[in-house]
Amino acid sequence: MRHPLELLLRRLEQHSSLSQEDRGAILALPYTLRTLEAHSYMVREGDPPTHCGVLVSGFAYRQKVTSEGARQILGLHIPGEPLDLQHLFLDVADHSVQALTRVEVAVIPRAELQDLARSRAGIGHALFVMTLIEGSIFREWIVNVGRRDARTRMAHVLCEFAVRLEAQGLAQEYGYELPMTQEQLADVTGLTPVHVNRTLKSLEIDGLIARTKRNVAFPDWEKMRHVGDFNQRYLHLETQQSGGLV
Repeated sequence: MRHPLELLLRRLEQHSSLSQEDRGAILALPYTLRTLEAHSYMVREGDPPTHCGVLVSGFAYRQKVTSEGARQILGLHIPGEPLDLQHLFLDVADHSVQALTRVEVAVIPRAELQDLARSRAGIGHALFVMTLIEGSIFREWIVNVGRRDARTRMAHVLCEFAVRLEAQGLAQEYGYELPMTQEQLADVTGLTPVHVNRTLKSLEIDGLIARTKRNVAFPDWEKMRHVGDFNQRYLHLETQQSGGLV
């Protein structure tokens, strides 16, 4: 069986160079493998963070809920991504993380990850870069919800998910199984479920997406990318050469 932290290692090495010793130290981290059902909380707003989960299978999302009960989904996570680097050195969780689908999570004690970040500069740099990239994605999502129209907004989200999955070896030819309901897509894009439904149908009628149940494919990727105003620069998928801590 694949080591539960191998996908994390692959994700870190998308943007940071790690030594053989660094790789071994990551794979040697203590963890507990847990299976959680969809909608289960992995991080609850207001709780003190004690662990950092790494998504082994399935999908998760970040969210905040207003005092009136309206939810905004702030980010999506795919296998290989840590779920709580945001709170690695903070005393209280300021947002929640929930399972989007049934998931497997490798739960690492936070103190162990803190010690590794402090003691091994290469790993500390890689974790820092990953946190910065998460911030870059957040900024793009703010622009998406705040300044793009519904059609562009939806196309952008679908393009991003395709590229991130493909980079992790989890999708082929920019096609994948979309794990979100239309209600959840509404909470991602700031639209109503009815508007999401109309927008998806519009993209399908125009030949920009092909849907079979939950599978989504892109018959004309370049046109879809153009409609979605999508430039993957903000994902920083290339190895970062400037500055390291080593």
